Amino acid sequence: MVSGLEFSAITEAAQRIRSHVHRTPVLTSKAIDGMCGATLFFKCENLQKAGAFKARGACNAVFSLSEEEAGRGVLTHSSGNHAGALAMAAQKRGIKSYIVMPNNAPAVKQAAVEGYGGEIHFCEPNLTARESLTDKIAEQTGATLIHPYNDLRVMAGQGTAALELLEQVQDLDMVLTPVGGGGLLSGTAAVVNRLSTKTKVIGAEPQGADDAFRSFRAGKIIPMEEPNTIADGLLTSLGDLTFEVISKYVHDIVTVSDKAIIAAMRNVWERMKIIIEPSSAVPVAALMDKKLNISGKRIGVVLSGGNVDLNRLPWS
Repeated sequence: MVSGLEFSAITEAAQRIRSHVHRTPVLTSKAIDGMCGATLFFKCENLQKAGAFKARGACNAVFSLSEEEAGRGVLTHSSGNHAGALAMAAQKRGIKSYIVMPNNAPAVKQAAVEGYGGEIHFCEPNLTARESLTDKIAEQTGATLIHPYNDLRVMAGQGTAALELLEQVQDLDMVLTPVGGGGLLSGTAAVVNRLSTKTKVIGAEPQGADDAFRSFRAGKIIPMEEPNTIADGLLTSLGDLTFEVISKYVHDIVTVSDKAIIAAMRNVWERMKIIIEPSSAVPVAALMDKKLNISGKRIGVVLSGGNVDLNRLPWS
């Protein structure tokens, strides 16, 4: 057990959310294999409900609540995919959701929250403003805070993607995920450590938001003060719960440039005919940019989401 994230909590989450999320497919691409010199298996969380893996953690958290807690609603602060996922999960349970979003959040992600009936409260795009408004709404409503990543229920839910991946593909040498706050990476690492100890877990991060990379090497959390990257889903810094799991079970964290992220995103769109967002492209970029020694290896890649503003494509 690390920070209370037990493997049993992840298997219980898988049962709890089974009827509320998709078991997403694993796709392959000979063309991208050729570019990388390895055999890649893409876990397509871009095809998940609400368009991202965040549906897993949000549903696990919402459906873990008692009736009394649920009756007061749920609350979070999020720039995007967790916001939409929590609003969706709340709608499924028939309860209220309050979402604090920065006023520069992508329009497509604002629309998703509204579409699921979430009540949006806008704030200035900084952590202090987010947390201050979140505290105010919590005090006014009594809603339960569901943190985007630093929450054991959320981390356990995110780990269910790796549970599925290891059932769908055997004998992986590595599993890569993007890393922002660390919910997906920590959940993945906990699962892989339990079920496939020979498999290395790697986090991939934008160079312009590299707090996890620096924190991992320093052995302590070094928050990101002014992140600047096209991967808007990876702007947050690690939490204490996610960092402890990552420190113990993750093999390495690598970084990539925005230029490489855009190139990887376009290659996936063109070669695989699926939509991924910039954050999803980060681990693909790490492979295409030869940030790791992967020649001849079998690599699992979690494509974390596919929520893209089609009016603002990075190659337009």
